Amino acid sequence: MFSFEPSTLLATTVLFLLLICLLVYNGKGTPSNVPPGPKPLPLIGNLHIINMKKPHKTYMELYKKYGSVFSFHLGTEKVVVLCGYDTVKDALVNHAEEFAERADITISRKRSKGYGIIFSHGENWKVMRRFTLATLRDLGMGKKTIEDKINEETSSLVETFKSYKGEPFENTLIMNGAVANIIVSILLGHRFDYQDPTLLKLIRLVNQNVRLLGSPSVMMYNAFPSVMSWLPGNHQTILGNSETLQNFIKDTFTEHKAQLDVNDQRDLIDIFLVKQKEEKPNPGLFFHNQNLTSLVDNLFVAGMETTSTTLRWSLLIMMKYPEIQKKVQDEINKVIGSAQPQTEHRKQMPYTDAVIHEIQRFADIVPTNLSHATTKDVTFRGYFIPKGTQVIPLLTSVLRDKVYFEKPDEFYPQHFLDSEGNFVKNEAFLPFSAGKRSCAGENLAKMELFLFFTKLLQNFTFQSPPGQDLQLTSAEGFTSIPMVHKICALSRA
Repeated sequence: MFSFEPSTLLATTVLFLLLICLLVYNGKGTPSNVPPGPKPLPLIGNLHIINMKKPHKTYMELYKKYGSVFSFHLGTEKVVVLCGYDTVKDALVNHAEEFAERADITISRKRSKGYGIIFSHGENWKVMRRFTLATLRDLGMGKKTIEDKINEETSSLVETFKSYKGEPFENTLIMNGAVANIIVSILLGHRFDYQDPTLLKLIRLVNQNVRLLGSPSVMMYNAFPSVMSWLPGNHQTILGNSETLQNFIKDTFTEHKAQLDVNDQRDLIDIFLVKQKEEKPNPGLFFHNQNLTSLVDNLFVAGMETTSTTLRWSLLIMMKYPEIQKKVQDEINKVIGSAQPQTEHRKQMPYTDAVIHEIQRFADIVPTNLSHATTKDVTFRGYFIPKGTQVIPLLTSVLRDKVYFEKPDEFYPQHFLDSEGNFVKNEAFLPFSAGKRSCAGENLAKMELFLFFTKLLQNFTFQSPPGQDLQLTSAEGFTSIPMVHKICALSRA
């Protein structure tokens, strides 16, 4: 009679499971024309070679080795990565329908439950996107009404900067608050004071979540949700923060519902609630409370975080390159003078326009993009990609494409200027992604960036505090956030 020590039995069991996994990975029936990539290990896939804090760096290395369409394994899930402008545009624009789904990422599903606009699917996504675009237009996106709100906010921001009297200060929460107030005015119909405890709480929740979403433990949670969901970690913090934010949103639209006047729809929540009333014959179809909560959550987070982060990069870069800052200020003096900046000034300011574009390109705010998924089996550029495959259209590979940008790793405004100093578009400039899942707030963000940037440089010269080492490398997080730093805003008046 044979007997096994517990340790021997455990080792035998593990070996048996590994052999099964190897058989699964190397099983017959796999199409021969799948995208190439590194050979995965059982269970963990390619996690052992991925930079878990900045995975886009690994993807860029794999791009060099395997080409513009490659695959890797996140645990047992095969993921396809698309690199370079030509390939990404081909997928998102020329094959828009085939790549129009959103990947089913565990942390995103747990947060939004498939509702809202960013992480929703199928017909729900189509209805919410149509509603969002139409409502943003109705509320003035791209029009004078929103421009006036932004200009009012830029004036408040200038006064806050002046209060520091040229002394060093850290600008994260202030910049977050200013940009948040624009989307809050659209969503809720009012603005917050920058020191309002509610606003500060919401901003801190969002900032922490964005930072933690890029953490190694969350990547592990997405790869092994059935195991990791029972353990403490960053995923639990994210879900807790999200619940707090969504509870605030629910309380807000409950108040709106009590005061709703169908003849005076003040903001997006009011317009949604009116749609909800109209949908009563089909209760809960699309305009239900879960969709409203997730939609407001999506728009608040996306409307605040990426634009405010870009503006923080803009001031950091101006401190790093004072000669560029001076040229922008000279153009502001020439075209605007002391008047209030307006979007119509932009076409008269090619250098400033080029600098803003280059800030967006260089800052590379969402390097990995948000993952897509295929809506059906597709053969793309000679490779077979099954329906439901997670696809990463790697934005950092587009914004740093050597074919389209002369100095992709440097800050170089000439990427958007011709030899005579005229502004020129660059087709590989895709910071808002492209195709059916491109950013719904792109026009609003462009207006905000121009008006905030020109107003700040009209009023201040930005310098680094003495002894501070200015770094243009990003901190850890899902988005590319500047390293913590202080600024000195010296009044030009």
